[in-house]
Amino acid sequence: MPYDSSLDVESFKEVKEFMDTRITVGVFSYSGGAQKLQLTRENRTQGGEWRFAKLGRLTKEEAQEIIPVMMKAIENM
Repeated sequence: MPYDSSLDVESFKEVKEFMDTRITVGVFSYSGGAQKLQLTRENRTQGGEWRFAKLGRLTKEEAQEIIPVMMKAIENM
């Protein structure tokens, strides 16, 4: 069964922006399933558009900003 975006329900979302990157913390439930925490990174291109990238590693500054948001997301699960 292919992915159907209409079945993906977002119950929490918060975005933190840093220089040329932003990290989104979200809670999603697909097709009535369990809620799951999702972290994504987007980097700004030279044209100013946002482009998806692997989250990979976090800087200390990013971690300090994102961990409290993750805790808030968990409270909403």
